[in-house]
Amino acid sequence: MSNKKSEEILTTKNTVFYSLAGVADVMSYQMFSFYIFNFYAAVKQLHIWWATLGYIIWSIWNAINDPLLGSLSDRTSSKWGRRKPWIVGSLIPLFILIILLWTPPAGPEIAIFVYFLIIINLFDTFYTMYSLNQTSLFPEMYTDLQQRTEANNLVQIFNIIGLLVATILPSLFVTSFDDPASAPDYLMAGIVAAILALIIAIIFIKFGINERKEYQKDAYEAPSLIQSIKFTFKNKSFSTYILTNLAVWFVFGLIPIINPYFLKYIIGIEDALIQQLLLATIFISAIIFMGFWRKYFAKKGARTAELHVLLVLILTLIPFIFIWEIVGAIVSYIIVGFGFAGIMFGRDVMMSTIIDADEIETGLRREGSYYGVNALIIRLSTIFVVLSIATVFDTVGWEVYDPSNVTIFTLIGIRMLMCAFPALALILGYISLRRFPLTKEKYEEIKVKLDKLHGEKKETV
Repeated sequence: MSNKKSEEILTTKNTVFYSLAGVADVMSYQMFSFYIFNFYAAVKQLHIWWATLGYIIWSIWNAINDPLLGSLSDRTSSKWGRRKPWIVGSLIPLFILIILLWTPPAGPEIAIFVYFLIIINLFDTFYTMYSLNQTSLFPEMYTDLQQRTEANNLVQIFNIIGLLVATILPSLFVTSFDDPASAPDYLMAGIVAAILALIIAIIFIKFGINERKEYQKDAYEAPSLIQSIKFTFKNKSFSTYILTNLAVWFVFGLIPIINPYFLKYIIGIEDALIQQLLLATIFISAIIFMGFWRKYFAKKGARTAELHVLLVLILTLIPFIFIWEIVGAIVSYIIVGFGFAGIMFGRDVMMSTIIDADEIETGLRREGSYYGVNALIIRLSTIFVVLSIATVFDTVGWEVYDPSNVTIFTLIGIRMLMCAFPALALILGYISLRRFPLTKEKYEEIKVKLDKLHGEKKETV
């Protein structure tokens, strides 16, 4: 067997084990993202604006925590590499906190709020430590657009598997997502999720981490936190992509949270398992369409393909304005999966392109800094999600969730949250991305320079 063939097999095996990390990552965060708001607002009856205040304080902490962890990761030098020590160090605290998210104290509302505030900040700190470093490995391990589109296809399929688990697992225990009696069921789902995520993460750490030696010396020359943030935001590619990424994560966060309300009050489906199976239809559909977007990104380049993805997703959201029965819902969820596949595939490809351009400017690989600021953007999207929900729910009389108080305005508000709010965000993201400077042709020029730079770095190892 030739060396080339052996390398191809090794690369495939590495990609499989690396992709497993996404199952633990996505399952952990999306269970938090999909369910924590409903758990505290509907099950624990925390006032909508108390929950919103908690998320705002959480975002302030993330404005410090996420870029700080990214900068520290870039400047880490150890015999285990730059990323692995952080991933290993986050493991046990993270999976304990996945359980503790669902154990607020009995007592007055202020006690529940304080617990909510503390636990979401602790969870997010250790989650960022894990996620930021495992995602930072992607552009380092896969160094050109062709490699990335091939590997990213598998990565995103595993991410969708994580999404499916996060979507369906709680509904195997929780029969009604807004029932105060279901609190122990949420806890059981959290325990099972923590065990699964821990096992998967250990396999990833053992077999899926492959840091390149030629980048290790970059740790000694990496800029300070303040300098790193300045360099990051001065990068025109990144600054024009910020709003797009914010819009994408806003949609990705809003629709799963509103899904139970949409299906219960618009379509008439109250069973939690059926609600989540319908949501899972989006992600199953996304797996089917992932191959299309892999070829499309390889053919058109990151910028053009991402612009088209945004337009497609806007169009696929339109049916949520007028569907009212289960057949229409199933068809609509399948259609929107086509758009979701595109935005999921495009995230890491876009970030990798931006990081490559930065290396030409600075001479350093700074994945941690970019993914640290990117993590902050993701958290900010959650703030906009919660503010949107709080504004609509407050307007329709749901300051404290009340299923007995449903009016025509409630139904209009739910439809707006499923379609109009996401579409507006995506339009703003599209306008911003039009200014993205890295066309396919420019990136090919950057790749030639990168190959030369990486060759020079290898000679110094």
